[in-house]
Amino acid sequence: MSDIDPTGAVAEWWATGISRMEPGVIELRGRPVQDLIGTTGLAPMIWLLLRGDLPGPREAALLEAALVAAVDHGPQAPSIAVARMAATCGIGLNGAVASAVNTLGDSHGGAGEQCVLLMDEIIERERAGAALETAAAQVIAGWPRYLPGFGHRFHPVDPRRDPLLSLVEDAVRDGIVAGDHLRAGLAVEAHLAEGRARPVPMNIDGATAVVYAELGFPAPLARGLFVLSRSIGILAHAWEETQQGRRNKGPMPRTILPAHLRP
Repeated sequence: MSDIDPTGAVAEWWATGISRMEPGVIELRGRPVQDLIGTTGLAPMIWLLLRGDLPGPREAALLEAALVAAVDHGPQAPSIAVARMAATCGIGLNGAVASAVNTLGDSHGGAGEQCVLLMDEIIERERAGAALETAAAQVIAGWPRYLPGFGHRFHPVDPRRDPLLSLVEDAVRDGIVAGDHLRAGLAVEAHLAEGRARPVPMNIDGATAVVYAELGFPAPLARGLFVLSRSIGILAHAWEETQQGRRNKGPMPRTILPAHLRP
């Protein structure tokens, strides 16, 4: 108890198990920060702060793979486009990044969280006695028309799917993760492929949802981790845009705006 908080009211008001700070002391989940600096990577630090302990090497590598996979998808992604436009408005990098992150909602950025919920429901039905294929069909039939985590408007097969799922398969084989969410995700893929000439494979949201769920992160953190990952690309695009010297960049090139098309 310090002299500036003799009753401990402030300390109790802001009580947290995440960090402790006193003069000369910074602890994160009970570990001195000086012991973590230079010895702990960013992915294990994310795990530590969210979960309270450090992951094993294979768990950390799997988490990092998912974070790396989702950093960017080009300026056609709304969050990236917003970052680039905002960066030309004079609000600085912090404002540009914040503006972009605030677009990561249910429709853009939320599919990973929704896909975990989808797979959770399939697993729950299977544990209640339904065959996996039956459970997947039942859940899909009751889901709204949009099925999160499957199909992609640009890629016939999302190039991030196979390497991520391959890592999960290796982790299942070696007993690092259980594999229930992987099986559920693949069951959805198989169901969606029935009767179709063109399959509907998992996209990045589905593949990272499998990774995060297999690692034990609850559905809302699938979105939170995606936000952390995509923030890297957002920052890079915002910084690149600031270097190009444009002001007030809009969604369309000025050369096709009505004022430029007058005879």
